Amino acid sequence: MSDRIKKLFVFVLSIGFLGWSLLLFPLTARADGLSEKHIEEISNLWQKSAHAFADVNCSSCHLEPETKQLIIAPNHESCQSCHERQVETFLLGKHGIRLQEGLSPLTPAMAHLPMKEAASDRQMNCNTCHDVHSVNTFTASVNSCLTCHNDTHSLNYVKSKHGLLFTEAKLLPAPTADLVSCATCHLPRQRVEGTKTVFVNHNNTYNLLPRDRMVKDVCMNCHGMEYSYNSIFDDELVKANFDAPPTQYLETLEMVKAFEKKRGGTED
Repeated sequence: MSDRIKKLFVFVLSIGFLGWSLLLFPLTARADGLSEKHIEEISNLWQKSAHAFADVNCSSCHLEPETKQLIIAPNHESCQSCHERQVETFLLGKHGIRLQEGLSPLTPAMAHLPMKEAASDRQMNCNTCHDVHSVNTFTASVNSCLTCHNDTHSLNYVKSKHGLLFTEAKLLPAPTADLVSCATCHLPRQRVEGTKTVFVNHNNTYNLLPRDRMVKDVCMNCHGMEYSYNSIFDDELVKANFDAPPTQYLETLEMVKAFEKKRGGTED
């Protein structure tokens, strides 16, 4: 028995009934591209993924629980069985709201912001941003966003201070809490009330408007309140993706400081 066949045999044993389905399926449906080589590539990706370590195998996503039918291309409904809050919030944001309303998936061609022409027909779903077999969160945190987004703010991320620190850390297995990616600000982590559980809020539009909502949920996790407000309302700094400290000073904040001085009897 060749090493290749041995690997496939071990893979099949690890995923049970669906493994046989995946190996036999190409014989009757080669049009779907499930060749032996393709399955082996998928196996190698999966074996090093967070899903593998959590005992989430092929059948978890590719086998319909009730009918036991093979699902060739799982969508957000398959993800929802494990990632309930992530999918719920995804369906509330611009990326997923069309699916929530029973419409066709959003594509970059429908967007108002500048998008890359090559990505115009990509349909927004969980597996649009997440590599479904490797579950590489570095890719999902930045590269997936830049595959579609072509606006000034997005393109300037790579050369911003946040982006440079993120790039330097890519040898790690996953982004750490002190790194700032696109997802850090637009898909912030949230704690489930009354628990220690933290999940990623996939509602990508929640903290865009009003703009200062991001200050409380994101910016002030690292920066002071005054620095954060002066930055988030600086249009040019937003376009540059916060590549420098803010240069404006909001009049409201100056009024508050003056009032505090007066109330504390420290006014000159």
